[in-house]
Amino acid sequence: MEEQNKDCDTLYIITARGGSKGIPRKNIKPLCGKPLIIYSIEMARRFAPDSHVIVSTEDEEIAEISRSTGLPVEYMRPQSLAGDTIGSREVLLDVMDWADARGIKYDKVCLLQPTSPLRVAEDVQACLDMYTPDVDMVTTVVEAAANPYYDCFEADPADGFMRISKGDGLYTRRQDAPQVVQTSGSVYVFNPEALRKKRLGDMTRRRPCLVDSCRSVDLDTPLDWAIAETVMRLNQQSGD
Repeated sequence: MEEQNKDCDTLYIITARGGSKGIPRKNIKPLCGKPLIIYSIEMARRFAPDSHVIVSTEDEEIAEISRSTGLPVEYMRPQSLAGDTIGSREVLLDVMDWADARGIKYDKVCLLQPTSPLRVAEDVQACLDMYTPDVDMVTTVVEAAANPYYDCFEADPADGFMRISKGDGLYTRRQDAPQVVQTSGSVYVFNPEALRKKRLGDMTRRRPCLVDSCRSVDLDTPLDWAIAETVMRLNQQSGD
């Protein structure tokens, strides 16, 4: 896509703090020969000009590796927003304030977390296509591994016995129970005004974009990393 024809209505934000615990330095750890963060940078640049792609990091090494792609990294995240107790919303708002101060125009915000390197352009485009100004967010989801109508239980505080989490417990086949989904963390498209006014948990107007679970590995543990690397190598061998 030529630079002048790219998406200038969306601000693409890639969040990458330096202090990951489950997989140390994971945002720049090589995955199939490429630092992890580069997959998300390359994806964002397929859609938007560099002016609308912002890496949010407090870590100079992450910033330098990001710059090695040719992407200017002018914004640096304040250290006050670099701790592991800081939520995504605070981080996104700081980037938005920085972009606003520089006259960067946008009407939605797309969050691409580096920990979802298996996302494909079709997943991003599907979320963008589902977005309308009357929603709070669109996010990728996968079918949940467990279903509260079928195989999720809670202990009854009265007697300690297990009770089905939702419904009357009469479903005998999983496929008959209502479909339940969970967020995949791969793509989020936010309404900027909703972000400014509401906490993420208070956003009730959320549209789900169902994607294949094989593209939705979220890298949090060494096992997740091994799975993602295996899937990526298989995809490369098959030419996908």
